[in-house]
Amino acid sequence: MDVPFETFISEYMWSTKDPDSLTIKLSILIYDSDIDFREKCAVFLKKLLTSDNDLSTWWNLSVSTQFTIKAILLARILIEESESILKHLGDTVSGLAASLLPRNDWPELLPFLYQCLDSSSYKLIESASSIFGQLAHVLGDTVVPWVKYVHSRLLNTLNDDTLDLDNRIAGMTAAISFIQFQCVSNSNQKERFQELLPALLRRLTDTLSNSDEEVAAHDVLILFMEFARDEPRFLRRQLMDLVSTMFEIAEDERLKEGTRNLAVGILITLVQTRKRAPGMIKRLPLFISRCFALLLKLLLDVKDDPAWHSVEIMKDDTGETSNFRFGKECLERFSRALGGKSIAHIAIEQLCTYLDAPEWEKRHAAIFALAFIAKGCLKVMIKNLEQVVDMVLNCFEDPHPRVRWAACRAISSLLIDFRPDMQERYHNQIILALTAAMDDFHPQVQASSTRALCSFCVLGKPETSISYLEGIVSKLLVLLQNDKPIVQQQALTALASISRSVEEHFRTYYDTVMSHLKTVLRNTDLKSNLILRPAIECISSVAMAVGKEKFRGDEKQVMEVLLSLQVKGDVPLIIDLLTAYTRICHCLGQNFLPYVSAFMPFFIQCAQLEPAMTISTQSDYGTNELDDNSIEKVLRVKAKSCAMLCFCAGILKEDFYPWTPQAVSILVPLLKFYTCNDVKIYAVSAMSLLLSSAKLAVEKGIAQGGSESYFTKLSDYIVLALVEALHKEPMTEICGLMLYELNNCLQVSKFFPMMHGESSSRKNELSEREKTEDFDAEEAELLSAERKQEERVLNSVGEILRTLIKAFKASFLPFLDELSPYLLPMWAKENTTNERCISILIFNSLVEECPEAALKYYDVCLPLVLEASSDEHPNVRQNALYGLGLWAEYGPSFFKLFVGEALSRIYVVLTHLKARELENESAYDNAVSALGKIYQFHGESIDSAQT
Repeated sequence: MDVPFETFISEYMWSTKDPDSLTIKLSILIYDSDIDFREKCAVFLKKLLTSDNDLSTWWNLSVSTQFTIKAILLARILIEESESILKHLGDTVSGLAASLLPRNDWPELLPFLYQCLDSSSYKLIESASSIFGQLAHVLGDTVVPWVKYVHSRLLNTLNDDTLDLDNRIAGMTAAISFIQFQCVSNSNQKERFQELLPALLRRLTDTLSNSDEEVAAHDVLILFMEFARDEPRFLRRQLMDLVSTMFEIAEDERLKEGTRNLAVGILITLVQTRKRAPGMIKRLPLFISRCFALLLKLLLDVKDDPAWHSVEIMKDDTGETSNFRFGKECLERFSRALGGKSIAHIAIEQLCTYLDAPEWEKRHAAIFALAFIAKGCLKVMIKNLEQVVDMVLNCFEDPHPRVRWAACRAISSLLIDFRPDMQERYHNQIILALTAAMDDFHPQVQASSTRALCSFCVLGKPETSISYLEGIVSKLLVLLQNDKPIVQQQALTALASISRSVEEHFRTYYDTVMSHLKTVLRNTDLKSNLILRPAIECISSVAMAVGKEKFRGDEKQVMEVLLSLQVKGDVPLIIDLLTAYTRICHCLGQNFLPYVSAFMPFFIQCAQLEPAMTISTQSDYGTNELDDNSIEKVLRVKAKSCAMLCFCAGILKEDFYPWTPQAVSILVPLLKFYTCNDVKIYAVSAMSLLLSSAKLAVEKGIAQGGSESYFTKLSDYIVLALVEALHKEPMTEICGLMLYELNNCLQVSKFFPMMHGESSSRKNELSEREKTEDFDAEEAELLSAERKQEERVLNSVGEILRTLIKAFKASFLPFLDELSPYLLPMWAKENTTNERCISILIFNSLVEECPEAALKYYDVCLPLVLEASSDEHPNVRQNALYGLGLWAEYGPSFFKLFVGEALSRIYVVLTHLKARELENESAYDNAVSALGKIYQFHGESIDSAQT
């Protein structure tokens, strides 16, 4: 085929835009002699026909085209030689058949598959078995009549030593596919196929003995892994043989790393299936010991990379190989699956042997392995914590720096897993070891020990580290003067974290520490963030820890430095600056106000960022373009700036008012910002704070250009925006936050009384307009539209209140009590039908969601409900009758007094001449339901005359 594939696509897809023509053309071209082109066509045909879950492309084809394609696909499978193309064709067939077979739209398929299973071509057998496997959920027991024959064919194939390797591999793949299919679809046939497993394992070993065919064996191993995961109990009889074979493969150094690791993966998968096959793997003799030794050996594959000794940035994985990372993953899975009782004593024994070995790689592996298994062995190892701590601390004096570094890494990990026990019981030994390691000649060890010390202080109780604080701070200040950036970074980070942990106890060291920090800033090369970023974190953290009185002498100088750094504008630094501003705002409180004008344009522009936007270099406050405009990083900046706006509004209260309109215009649209949940969460959290800021400013008369009218419009805008966002929010957690904020906003704004007053005013205005001399049809139409809008607003208010009742239950009642003087009069007949229904529905929700709390309203509401249950308007009647049923169900003691009247009202509804007409149908149904509840809960109160 001379035409390039891309040209073909352009010609037939973009110019013709004819799915029938394109599909037929592709299906014909899968017969092309050029194998590469043929494969491209097969792949594209698969995507075209099956990429949509609903097969929309397929159903848009004509019936004749569908018939032609089905015939071409099956015919090509019979003659295709390429395994990869066969796989694509098979996937296309199974993708279509999953939808077509239940509709009986492909009657030729099953006879075709049976024909393939009866073929002498093992590729066809494999292809048919694979298709069967993918269609297991569709086929059910339809294949059962063929099982005995298929089993015989596959067993003969696996045991036939005269077959060439390709056919045996095809036979293996077919066997596993069919076994998987049978295990899913028909458990009664499992026993028959267990006979295939020994032959499968033999053929797998034979295949691996031929180095040229090792890659082909990968597919078989992957299928075994899937099989071990999905049907472990099926392997029980041959478990010992399977495990032995996997160990042989995993330990054979002649095989490639990928092959050996697949075998290890199968062993770990079997271990993790203990819930589906409990105790099966642990009963094998010496399995745990041999498997742990195998995993431990993977950790020996680590390189003493020269770059590691001089690196400026701390990287935990320098020198680690793929084997090492795989070993770590497997050790964690292994320990969590089996638990400490099964593996702890075996592990400790092997680790001690490694720790005594002369090779640094073994000592390095042992100390890391101890950290990797700790979480899975927690309950057992915590009883022997002293031994664990000693094993790690002894390595702090190891002659090789990578082992000392590993010990620091391990202690950090163990402090997390064994907190608070480890800190409380062994604080003296650990602190001494870590502070000594901070004097190590190797910068990696110094940096890692500093980070571990930070973990100790942050993860433990503050009082544990306070007694060591003077020595720790002194050590860290010495490290600040180190000429290695990696050491300086960790010292700054540790000072920041420790100050946040001990808070006011850090005041003793403030003057000395701040002096050093300002020196660091003055001497920092502003072209590099290696020291600048942790220095910013440290200064802001120390300020927050010691409080505004202690920080006051340095605040102006620090704020000037931070403002000057905005000109750098790269994403990581912007994030650090925004975080620092938040901490300092927390520290200074209202004293942060003088700096807000300088920083607010920066916050605003960051909050307005979109994933494809950058900060403009033309801004008059001097920010540069973001160096890295990746979506994730830009969204982090956006989230941080939204958090800062939220935080400032909460801290500054009414003094934030000058920026409230701009903040509202940015944050309200972000209530429906589905690209990043953090952005949305901060936007939601800011709503009541912004309202409160505006309200206080108006009340105190400092809202320049603002008034009660502005606050009213602002509260309307925010509350309705929250309601709209709530209806569209897919995440339960964020819905909860929105409800919480909505409640807060209603409390701040007194939204309902305000809305009720405005609504009454508008109603009166509309009524007056009807009385004017110039009132005509056109004006009537306008009034009708305005009244409908008024109804929509009231409906939204009712919906808000019902939603809040459902969310907050009885805790919402105090707020509802404030609203009841507005809600109860809405039942009056002079009000519109819509108003009456809204009020009835609100109290119905109250009874339904918190019946005990609703009892205080029964003497007012129940007479109103009874009166409304025979109202002339069907909607009012319908809602009242539903409420009547609720009061009957949830207020049994007092409802007895009203049983007679309730039955009379219901009788009128049920016996009305037009009771069953469409407009009355819902009211009739609710009347029947209410009657049933009265009989259910008050049957003894109904006298014979009423029945």
